[in-house]
Amino acid sequence: MNRRSLVLIVDDLEIARETMAALLINEPYDLAFANDGYDALEKAQALTPDVILLDVMMPGIDGYDVCRHLRNDPRLNEVPIVMLTALDDRDSRLEGIEAGADDFISKPFDRVELRARLRTILRLNRYRRLLAERTWNNWVVERADVGYAVVDAGDTVIYANPVARLYLGMPPTETNASPGRFRELISRQYRAEPQEAWNGWPDWEALEPDQPRYLVRPETGTSRPFWLQVTTLDQSLGPEARYLVCLRNVTDEMNGYRERATFQAMMMHKVRTPLMLVRGGAELLGNASLSGPQRRESVRLLQQGVENLCAAVDDIWQYMEAAPTAVKGRGVFPLADLASLLSGLAEGLGLRAISLAQSDELRAGVIRLSKTTMEWVLWELLENAVKFHPHQAPQVDVMVSLTNSEAITLRVQDDGLTLSPEQIANAWSPYYQGERYLTGNVAGMGLGLPLVASLVWEIGGQCRLANREDGTGVVVELQLPFSNTPVAGEPGDARG
Repeated sequence: MNRRSLVLIVDDLEIARETMAALLINEPYDLAFANDGYDALEKAQALTPDVILLDVMMPGIDGYDVCRHLRNDPRLNEVPIVMLTALDDRDSRLEGIEAGADDFISKPFDRVELRARLRTILRLNRYRRLLAERTWNNWVVERADVGYAVVDAGDTVIYANPVARLYLGMPPTETNASPGRFRELISRQYRAEPQEAWNGWPDWEALEPDQPRYLVRPETGTSRPFWLQVTTLDQSLGPEARYLVCLRNVTDEMNGYRERATFQAMMMHKVRTPLMLVRGGAELLGNASLSGPQRRESVRLLQQGVENLCAAVDDIWQYMEAAPTAVKGRGVFPLADLASLLSGLAEGLGLRAISLAQSDELRAGVIRLSKTTMEWVLWELLENAVKFHPHQAPQVDVMVSLTNSEAITLRVQDDGLTLSPEQIANAWSPYYQGERYLTGNVAGMGLGLPLVASLVWEIGGQCRLANREDGTGVVVELQLPFSNTPVAGEPGDARG
Protein backbone atom coordinates (compact mmCIF):
# COMPACT_ATOMS: atom_id res chain seq x y z
CA MET A 1 0.00 0.00 0.00
CA ASN A 2 1.45 3.38 -1.06
CA ARG A 3 1.97 6.06 1.60
CA ARG A 4 -0.16 9.21 1.24
CA SER A 5 1.81 12.39 0.59
CA LEU A 6 2.09 14.75 3.57
CA VAL A 7 1.47 18.45 2.89
CA LEU A 8 2.57 21.01 5.51
CA ILE A 9 0.52 24.25 5.29
CA VAL A 10 2.20 27.29 6.89
CA ASP A 11 0.19 30.50 7.41
CA ASP A 12 -0.25 32.83 10.38
CA LEU A 13 -3.95 33.37 9.61
CA GLU A 14 -6.34 30.67 10.74
CA ILE A 15 -8.85 31.53 8.04
CA ALA A 16 -6.14 31.05 5.40
CA ARG A 17 -5.21 27.61 6.81
CA GLU A 18 -8.87 26.57 6.86
CA THR A 19 -9.34 27.77 3.29
CA MET A 20 -6.37 25.68 2.09
CA ALA A 21 -7.67 22.63 3.97
CA ALA A 22 -11.10 23.05 2.35
CA LEU A 23 -9.56 23.28 -1.12
CA LEU A 24 -7.59 20.04 -0.57
CA ILE A 25 -10.13 18.07 1.46
CA ASN A 26 -10.94 15.62 -1.34
CA GLU A 27 -7.33 15.16 -2.46
CA PRO A 28 -5.29 12.04 -1.43
CA TYR A 29 -3.06 13.99 0.96
CA ASP A 30 -2.45 14.08 4.70
CA LEU A 31 -2.43 17.67 5.95
CA ALA A 32 -0.39 19.25 8.75
CA PHE A 33 -0.45 22.91 9.85
CA ALA A 34 1.95 25.52 11.27
CA ASN A 35 0.86 28.99 12.43
CA ASP A 36 4.16 30.88 12.03
CA GLY A 37 7.74 30.52 10.80
CA TYR A 38 9.16 29.01 13.98
CA ASP A 39 6.35 26.51 14.19
CA ALA A 40 6.97 25.64 10.54
CA LEU A 41 10.62 24.77 11.19
CA GLU A 42 9.70 22.57 14.19
CA LYS A 43 6.93 20.76 12.28
CA ALA A 44 9.17 20.24 9.25
CA GLN A 45 11.87 18.67 11.45
CA ALA A 46 9.36 16.38 13.15
CA LEU A 47 7.34 15.33 10.09
CA THR A 48 9.64 15.59 7.02
CA PRO A 49 6.73 16.53 4.72
CA ASP A 50 6.58 15.76 1.01
CA VAL A 51 5.79 19.39 0.16
CA ILE A 52 5.48 22.67 2.10
CA LEU A 53 2.91 25.36 1.22
CA LEU A 54 4.60 28.40 2.77
CA ASP A 55 3.06 31.86 3.27
CA VAL A 56 5.48 34.73 2.62
CA MET A 57 4.15 37.46 4.88
CA MET A 58 4.29 36.26 8.51
CA PRO A 59 5.32 38.01 11.76
CA GLY A 60 8.59 37.16 13.48
CA ILE A 61 10.26 35.16 10.73
CA ASP A 62 8.88 35.50 7.22
CA GLY A 63 8.58 32.86 4.51
CA TYR A 64 11.86 33.81 2.86
CA ASP A 65 13.83 33.18 6.06
CA VAL A 66 11.97 29.90 6.70
CA CYS A 67 12.87 28.84 3.16
CA ARG A 68 16.56 29.67 3.72
CA HIS A 69 16.65 27.71 7.00
CA LEU A 70 15.11 24.68 5.31
CA ARG A 71 17.55 24.80 2.42
CA ASN A 72 20.47 24.80 4.92
CA ASP A 73 19.12 21.71 6.69
CA PRO A 74 20.65 18.46 5.26
CA ARG A 75 17.48 16.50 6.10
CA LEU A 76 15.05 18.98 4.58
CA ASN A 77 16.98 20.77 1.86
CA GLU A 78 15.29 18.81 -0.94
CA VAL A 79 11.68 19.10 0.28
CA PRO A 80 9.72 21.04 -2.38
CA ILE A 81 8.55 24.49 -1.19
CA VAL A 82 5.64 26.33 -2.81
CA MET A 83 5.42 29.93 -1.63
CA LEU A 84 1.97 31.44 -1.11
CA THR A 85 2.04 35.16 -1.75
CA ALA A 86 -0.24 38.07 -2.41
CA LEU A 87 2.79 39.88 -3.84
CA ASP A 88 2.90 39.66 -7.59
CA ASP A 89 5.92 41.84 -8.31
CA ARG A 90 9.09 40.62 -9.98
CA ASP A 91 11.45 41.40 -7.06
CA SER A 92 9.40 39.37 -4.57
CA ARG A 93 9.51 36.32 -6.80
CA LEU A 94 13.27 36.71 -7.40
CA GLU A 95 13.85 36.88 -3.64
CA GLY A 96 11.80 33.70 -3.24
CA ILE A 97 13.80 31.93 -5.93
CA GLU A 98 17.07 33.01 -4.30
CA ALA A 99 15.78 31.73 -0.95
CA GLY A 100 15.17 28.31 -2.52
CA ALA A 101 11.47 28.22 -3.44
CA ASP A 102 10.42 25.74 -6.13
CA ASP A 103 7.15 27.37 -7.18
CA PHE A 104 4.71 30.21 -6.39
CA ILE A 105 0.93 30.39 -6.03
CA SER A 106 -0.75 33.76 -5.82
CA LYS A 107 -3.53 34.66 -3.44
CA PRO A 108 -6.47 34.41 -3.77
CA PHE A 109 -6.12 30.73 -4.68
CA ASP A 110 -7.57 29.10 -7.74
CA ARG A 111 -8.78 25.60 -6.74
CA VAL A 112 -7.89 23.95 -10.07
CA GLU A 113 -4.47 25.62 -10.28
CA LEU A 114 -3.61 24.71 -6.67
CA ARG A 115 -4.46 21.04 -7.14
CA ALA A 116 -2.64 20.84 -10.49
CA ARG A 117 0.49 22.51 -9.07
CA LEU A 118 0.54 20.14 -6.09
CA ARG A 119 0.09 17.00 -8.21
CA THR A 120 2.85 18.06 -10.57
CA ILE A 121 5.38 18.98 -7.92
CA LEU A 122 4.71 15.80 -5.89
CA ARG A 123 5.08 13.63 -8.99
CA LEU A 124 8.38 15.31 -9.90
CA ASN A 125 9.61 14.99 -6.33
CA ARG A 126 8.72 11.29 -6.23
CA TYR A 127 10.54 10.72 -9.51
CA ARG A 128 13.56 12.62 -8.21
CA ARG A 129 13.66 10.49 -5.06
CA LEU A 130 13.33 7.25 -7.00
CA LEU A 131 16.09 8.33 -9.35
CA ALA A 132 18.34 9.26 -6.42
CA GLU A 133 17.63 5.96 -4.68
CA ARG A 134 18.29 4.01 -7.85
CA THR A 135 21.55 5.86 -8.45
CA TRP A 136 22.61 5.21 -4.85
CA ASN A 137 21.62 1.52 -5.04
CA ASN A 138 23.48 1.04 -8.30
CA TRP A 139 26.57 2.68 -6.85
CA VAL A 140 26.48 0.41 -3.77
CA VAL A 141 25.80 -2.79 -5.75
CA GLU A 142 28.52 -2.10 -8.30
CA ARG A 143 31.09 -1.61 -5.52
CA ALA A 144 29.86 -4.34 -3.16
CA ASP A 145 32.11 -7.24 -2.17
CA VAL A 146 29.10 -9.56 -2.54
CA GLY A 147 27.92 -10.94 -5.87
CA TYR A 148 24.45 -9.88 -7.08
CA ALA A 149 22.81 -11.31 -10.19
CA VAL A 150 19.31 -10.80 -11.58
CA VAL A 151 17.73 -13.66 -13.52
CA ASP A 152 14.41 -13.95 -15.30
CA ALA A 153 11.82 -16.72 -15.12
CA GLY A 154 13.80 -18.72 -17.68
CA ASP A 155 16.96 -18.54 -15.51
CA THR A 156 18.75 -16.21 -17.95
CA VAL A 157 21.13 -13.77 -16.27
CA ILE A 158 20.03 -10.25 -17.21
CA TYR A 159 22.34 -8.38 -14.82
CA ALA A 160 25.40 -9.22 -12.73
CA ASN A 161 27.58 -6.86 -10.72
CA PRO A 162 31.39 -7.13 -11.07
CA VAL A 163 31.76 -9.62 -8.17
CA ALA A 164 29.00 -11.87 -9.52
CA ARG A 165 30.59 -11.74 -12.98
CA LEU A 166 33.86 -12.90 -11.43
CA TYR A 167 32.19 -15.74 -9.49
CA LEU A 168 30.18 -16.89 -12.52
CA GLY A 169 33.09 -16.78 -14.96
CA MET A 170 31.49 -14.03 -17.06
CA PRO A 171 33.40 -11.30 -18.94
CA PRO A 172 34.33 -8.42 -16.59
CA THR A 173 32.23 -5.97 -18.62
CA GLU A 174 28.87 -6.35 -20.32
CA THR A 175 28.80 -7.49 -23.94
CA ASN A 176 26.04 -7.80 -26.51
CA ALA A 177 26.20 -11.58 -26.28
CA SER A 178 23.77 -13.30 -23.91
CA PRO A 179 25.63 -14.31 -20.72
CA GLY A 180 23.70 -17.59 -20.51
CA ARG A 181 21.56 -19.30 -17.91
CA PHE A 182 22.50 -19.18 -14.25
CA ARG A 183 22.45 -22.97 -13.73
CA GLU A 184 24.63 -23.50 -16.80
CA LEU A 185 27.15 -20.90 -15.63
CA ILE A 186 27.56 -22.41 -12.16
CA SER A 187 27.82 -25.98 -13.49
CA ARG A 188 31.07 -25.09 -15.27
CA GLN A 189 33.04 -24.78 -12.03
CA TYR A 190 30.82 -25.47 -9.00
CA ARG A 191 28.91 -28.29 -7.35
CA ALA A 192 25.45 -27.23 -6.16
CA GLU A 193 24.98 -28.56 -2.61
CA PRO A 194 22.99 -29.92 -0.89
CA GLN A 195 21.60 -31.36 -4.10
CA GLU A 196 18.08 -31.63 -2.66
CA ALA A 197 17.99 -27.87 -2.10
CA TRP A 198 18.64 -27.22 -5.80
CA ASN A 199 16.11 -29.70 -7.18
CA GLY A 200 13.69 -27.91 -9.47
CA TRP A 201 15.80 -24.80 -10.05
CA PRO A 202 14.70 -22.45 -11.59
CA ASP A 203 11.10 -23.37 -10.66
CA TRP A 204 10.97 -20.53 -8.14
CA GLU A 205 7.55 -21.42 -6.74
CA ALA A 206 8.76 -24.93 -5.84
CA LEU A 207 11.94 -23.76 -4.10
CA GLU A 208 12.10 -23.30 -0.35
CA PRO A 209 13.27 -19.66 -0.01
CA ASP A 210 15.02 -20.12 3.36
CA GLN A 211 16.71 -23.46 2.65
CA PRO A 212 20.52 -23.10 2.67
CA ARG A 213 22.17 -23.46 -0.73
CA TYR A 214 25.87 -23.54 -1.51
CA LEU A 215 28.13 -23.55 -4.52
CA VAL A 216 31.34 -25.47 -3.89
CA ARG A 217 34.37 -25.44 -6.15
CA PRO A 218 36.29 -28.57 -5.13
CA GLU A 219 39.98 -28.37 -4.41
CA THR A 220 42.46 -29.15 -7.16
CA GLY A 221 46.19 -29.63 -7.29
CA THR A 222 46.63 -25.86 -7.62
CA SER A 223 43.72 -24.34 -5.68
CA ARG A 224 41.91 -24.85 -2.40
CA PRO A 225 38.15 -25.30 -2.05
CA PHE A 226 35.95 -22.25 -2.55
CA TRP A 227 32.47 -21.73 -1.06
CA LEU A 228 29.58 -19.45 -2.04
CA GLN A 229 26.34 -19.18 -0.07
CA VAL A 230 23.36 -18.53 -2.35
CA THR A 231 20.21 -16.67 -1.29
CA THR A 232 17.36 -15.46 -3.50
CA LEU A 233 14.74 -12.72 -3.45
CA ASP A 234 11.66 -12.42 -5.65
CA GLN A 235 11.69 -8.96 -7.27
CA SER A 236 8.91 -9.54 -9.78
CA LEU A 237 6.78 -6.53 -10.74
CA GLY A 238 3.49 -7.41 -12.36
CA PRO A 239 3.73 -10.12 -15.02
CA GLU A 240 7.49 -9.64 -15.47
CA ALA A 241 9.36 -12.15 -13.30
CA ARG A 242 12.69 -11.03 -11.86
CA TYR A 243 14.75 -12.76 -9.17
CA LEU A 244 17.75 -11.44 -7.28
CA VAL A 245 20.46 -14.01 -6.53
CA CYS A 246 23.00 -13.12 -3.85
CA LEU A 247 26.40 -14.87 -3.93
CA ARG A 248 28.41 -14.49 -0.73
CA ASN A 249 31.91 -15.87 -0.25
CA VAL A 250 31.77 -17.98 2.94
CA THR A 251 35.03 -19.89 2.46
CA ASP A 252 36.64 -18.47 5.60
CA GLU A 253 33.51 -19.10 7.65
CA MET A 254 33.32 -22.74 6.57
CA ASN A 255 36.98 -23.21 7.39
CA GLY A 256 36.47 -21.61 10.80
CA TYR A 257 33.49 -23.82 11.63
CA ARG A 258 35.40 -26.92 10.63
CA GLU A 259 38.56 -26.05 12.52
CA ARG A 260 36.63 -25.46 15.75
CA ALA A 261 34.51 -28.57 15.36
CA THR A 262 37.41 -30.87 14.44
CA PHE A 263 39.50 -29.59 17.33
CA GLN A 264 36.64 -30.17 19.77
CA ALA A 265 36.01 -33.68 18.42
CA MET A 266 39.69 -34.55 18.53
CA MET A 267 39.97 -33.36 22.12
CA MET A 268 37.06 -35.60 23.15
CA HIS A 269 38.39 -38.57 21.22
CA LYS A 270 41.99 -38.30 22.40
CA VAL A 271 41.37 -37.42 26.02
CA ARG A 272 38.31 -39.48 26.95
CA THR A 273 39.91 -42.96 27.08
CA PRO A 274 43.05 -42.06 29.12
CA LEU A 275 40.94 -40.00 31.51
CA MET A 276 38.72 -43.01 32.10
CA LEU A 277 41.81 -45.06 32.96
CA VAL A 278 43.10 -42.40 35.34
CA ARG A 279 39.73 -42.07 37.00
CA GLY A 280 39.28 -45.83 37.34
CA GLY A 281 42.76 -46.32 38.79
CA ALA A 282 42.30 -43.49 41.26
CA GLU A 283 38.97 -44.89 42.45
CA LEU A 284 40.49 -48.33 43.00
CA LEU A 285 43.38 -46.89 44.97
CA GLY A 286 40.90 -45.17 47.24
CA ASN A 287 39.50 -48.55 48.28
CA ALA A 288 41.14 -49.42 51.60
CA SER A 289 40.22 -53.10 51.35
CA LEU A 290 42.40 -53.78 48.29
CA SER A 291 45.00 -56.51 48.55
CA GLY A 292 48.60 -55.96 47.56
CA PRO A 293 48.27 -57.38 44.02
CA GLN A 294 45.06 -55.41 43.46
CA ARG A 295 46.72 -52.21 44.61
CA ARG A 296 49.67 -52.82 42.28
CA GLU A 297 47.24 -53.38 39.39
CA SER A 298 45.47 -50.11 40.27
CA VAL A 299 48.78 -48.28 40.22
CA ARG A 300 49.59 -49.83 36.84
CA LEU A 301 46.23 -48.69 35.41
CA LEU A 302 46.78 -45.21 36.78
CA GLN A 303 50.28 -45.03 35.30
CA GLN A 304 49.01 -46.30 31.95
CA GLY A 305 46.25 -43.70 31.95
CA VAL A 306 48.71 -40.90 32.74
CA GLU A 307 51.06 -42.05 29.96
CA ASN A 308 48.16 -42.23 27.47
CA LEU A 309 46.95 -38.82 28.57
CA CYS A 310 50.43 -37.33 28.00
CA ALA A 311 50.53 -38.95 24.55
CA ALA A 312 47.09 -37.50 23.77
CA VAL A 313 48.23 -34.02 24.82
CA ASP A 314 51.27 -34.39 22.55
CA ASP A 315 49.00 -35.37 19.65
CA ILE A 316 46.77 -32.37 20.30
CA TRP A 317 49.79 -30.08 20.44
CA GLN A 318 51.05 -31.42 17.11
CA TYR A 319 47.56 -30.98 15.69
CA MET A 320 47.48 -27.33 16.77
CA GLU A 321 50.85 -26.72 15.15
CA ALA A 322 49.68 -28.37 11.94
CA ALA A 323 46.30 -26.59 11.81
CA PRO A 324 44.62 -25.52 9.64
CA THR A 325 46.09 -27.92 7.07
CA ALA A 326 45.32 -30.89 9.29
CA VAL A 327 41.60 -30.40 8.87
CA LYS A 328 41.70 -30.03 5.14
CA GLY A 329 40.89 -32.89 2.82
CA ARG A 330 44.44 -32.93 1.47
CA GLY A 331 46.32 -36.20 1.79
CA VAL A 332 45.37 -39.86 1.48
CA PHE A 333 44.09 -42.51 3.84
CA PRO A 334 44.94 -46.20 3.16
CA LEU A 335 41.83 -48.36 3.39
CA ALA A 336 44.04 -51.05 4.88
CA ASP A 337 44.09 -48.90 8.06
CA LEU A 338 40.31 -48.60 8.28
CA ALA A 339 39.78 -51.57 10.61
CA SER A 340 42.30 -50.37 13.18
CA LEU A 341 40.97 -46.80 13.01
CA LEU A 342 37.40 -47.98 13.60
CA SER A 343 38.53 -50.15 16.50
CA GLY A 344 40.24 -47.23 18.22
CA LEU A 345 37.28 -44.91 17.69
CA ALA A 346 34.83 -47.51 18.98
CA GLU A 347 36.91 -47.96 22.12
CA GLY A 348 36.96 -44.22 22.73
CA LEU A 349 33.17 -44.01 22.36
CA GLY A 350 32.45 -47.14 24.38
CA LEU A 351 30.90 -48.70 21.25
CA ARG A 352 30.98 -52.48 21.57
CA ALA A 353 28.90 -53.64 18.58
CA ILE A 354 30.58 -52.59 15.32
CA SER A 355 31.39 -54.50 12.14
CA LEU A 356 33.34 -53.76 8.98
CA ALA A 357 32.84 -55.25 5.52
CA GLN A 358 35.27 -54.46 2.72
CA SER A 359 36.93 -56.53 0.04
CA ASP A 360 40.66 -57.29 -0.10
CA GLU A 361 40.73 -55.49 -3.47
CA LEU A 362 39.73 -52.21 -1.82
CA ARG A 363 42.19 -52.63 1.04
CA ALA A 364 45.00 -51.93 -1.43
CA GLY A 365 43.61 -48.52 -2.39
CA VAL A 366 43.48 -45.09 -0.76
CA ILE A 367 40.81 -42.48 -0.09
CA ARG A 368 41.73 -38.94 -0.99
CA LEU A 369 41.32 -37.65 2.57
CA SER A 370 44.05 -37.16 5.13
CA LYS A 371 44.22 -39.55 8.10
CA THR A 372 43.22 -36.75 10.47
CA THR A 373 40.20 -35.86 8.36
CA MET A 374 39.12 -39.48 7.96
CA GLU A 375 39.45 -40.00 11.72
CA TRP A 376 37.28 -36.97 12.44
CA VAL A 377 34.61 -37.91 9.87
CA LEU A 378 34.24 -41.42 11.28
CA TRP A 379 34.21 -40.08 14.85
CA GLU A 380 31.28 -37.81 13.99
CA LEU A 381 29.30 -40.61 12.33
CA LEU A 382 29.90 -43.09 15.14
CA GLU A 383 29.23 -40.52 17.86
CA ASN A 384 25.88 -39.65 16.21
CA ALA A 385 24.99 -43.35 16.15
CA VAL A 386 25.64 -43.57 19.91
CA LYS A 387 23.98 -40.24 20.74
CA PHE A 388 20.74 -40.98 18.87
CA HIS A 389 20.29 -44.56 20.04
CA PRO A 390 17.60 -45.02 22.72
CA HIS A 391 20.09 -46.75 25.03
CA GLN A 392 23.33 -45.28 23.59
CA ALA A 393 24.35 -48.83 22.60
CA PRO A 394 23.81 -49.20 18.83
CA GLN A 395 24.86 -51.93 16.47
CA VAL A 396 26.89 -50.12 13.80
CA ASP A 397 27.74 -51.72 10.47
CA VAL A 398 30.38 -50.13 8.23
CA MET A 399 30.55 -51.24 4.59
CA VAL A 400 32.93 -50.12 1.86
CA SER A 401 32.08 -50.81 -1.77
CA LEU A 402 33.43 -49.72 -5.14
CA THR A 403 31.19 -47.11 -6.78
CA ASN A 404 33.26 -46.77 -9.95
CA SER A 405 36.93 -46.76 -10.88
CA GLU A 406 37.44 -43.38 -9.19
CA ALA A 407 35.16 -43.51 -6.14
CA ILE A 408 34.10 -45.73 -3.26
CA THR A 409 30.94 -45.62 -1.15
CA LEU A 410 31.43 -45.67 2.61
CA ARG A 411 28.17 -46.79 4.22
CA VAL A 412 27.58 -46.44 7.98
CA GLN A 413 24.28 -47.74 9.35
CA ASP A 414 22.92 -48.13 12.88
CA ASP A 415 19.80 -49.48 14.58
CA GLY A 416 18.85 -46.32 16.49
CA LEU A 417 15.97 -43.91 15.99
CA THR A 418 14.22 -43.21 12.71
CA LEU A 419 14.36 -39.60 11.45
CA SER A 420 11.54 -37.43 10.18
CA PRO A 421 11.56 -36.08 6.59
CA GLU A 422 12.37 -32.61 7.96
CA GLN A 423 15.37 -33.89 9.89
CA ILE A 424 16.70 -35.73 6.85
CA ALA A 425 16.17 -32.69 4.59
CA ASN A 426 18.02 -30.35 6.99
CA ALA A 427 20.70 -32.70 8.30
CA TRP A 428 23.41 -31.18 6.11
CA SER A 429 22.41 -27.59 6.92
CA PRO A 430 24.73 -25.60 9.26
CA TYR A 431 23.44 -25.11 12.82
CA TYR A 432 20.53 -27.55 12.35
CA GLN A 433 19.90 -29.25 15.71
CA GLY A 434 18.45 -32.68 15.18
CA GLU A 435 18.81 -33.42 18.90
CA ARG A 436 15.95 -31.15 19.91
CA TYR A 437 13.50 -33.34 18.02
CA LEU A 438 14.87 -36.57 19.47
CA THR A 439 15.95 -35.95 23.03
CA GLY A 440 14.90 -32.39 23.82
CA ASN A 441 18.57 -31.60 24.26
CA VAL A 442 19.75 -28.47 22.44
CA ALA A 443 23.38 -28.58 23.55
CA GLY A 444 25.82 -27.99 20.72
CA MET A 445 25.25 -26.25 17.39
CA GLY A 446 24.52 -29.16 15.04
CA LEU A 447 27.77 -28.70 13.12
CA GLY A 448 28.75 -32.38 12.88
CA LEU A 449 27.03 -33.65 9.75
CA PRO A 450 27.19 -30.31 7.88
CA LEU A 451 30.94 -30.17 8.34
CA VAL A 452 31.32 -33.81 7.36
CA ALA A 453 29.44 -32.84 4.21
CA SER A 454 31.62 -29.77 3.69
CA LEU A 455 34.77 -31.90 3.71
CA VAL A 456 33.25 -34.42 1.32
CA TRP A 457 31.89 -31.77 -1.05
CA GLU A 458 35.22 -29.95 -1.13
CA ILE A 459 36.97 -33.01 -2.60
CA GLY A 460 34.21 -33.65 -5.12
CA GLY A 461 32.35 -36.32 -3.13
CA GLN A 462 28.68 -36.75 -2.30
CA CYS A 463 26.62 -37.34 0.86
CA ARG A 464 23.36 -39.14 1.46
CA LEU A 465 21.27 -39.72 4.60
CA ALA A 466 18.23 -41.99 4.77
CA ASN A 467 16.25 -44.16 7.16
CA ARG A 468 16.95 -47.87 7.05
CA GLU A 469 14.46 -49.89 5.01
CA ASP A 470 14.93 -53.11 6.98
CA GLY A 471 14.32 -51.70 10.46
CA THR A 472 14.89 -48.69 12.69
CA GLY A 473 17.99 -46.53 12.39
CA VAL A 474 19.65 -44.48 9.70
CA VAL A 475 22.14 -44.97 6.90
CA VAL A 476 24.81 -42.44 6.00
CA GLU A 477 26.54 -42.89 2.64
CA LEU A 478 29.63 -40.97 1.65
CA GLN A 479 30.92 -41.20 -1.90
CA LEU A 480 34.66 -40.47 -1.75
CA PRO A 481 37.37 -40.13 -4.40
CA PHE A 482 39.41 -43.34 -4.55
CA SER A 483 42.64 -44.55 -6.10
CA ASN A 484 43.81 -48.14 -6.48
CA THR A 485 47.35 -47.09 -5.64
CA PRO A 486 48.84 -44.15 -3.75
CA VAL A 487 49.50 -41.14 -5.96
CA ALA A 488 53.16 -40.19 -6.24
CA GLY A 489 53.90 -36.90 -4.53
CA GLU A 490 50.51 -36.78 -2.83
CA PRO A 491 50.68 -34.86 0.44
CA GLY A 492 50.03 -37.08 3.43
CA ASP A 493 48.67 -36.49 6.88
CA ALA A 494 49.97 -33.23 8.35
CA ARG A 495 50.85 -35.02 11.58
CA GLY A 496 53.11 -37.51 9.83
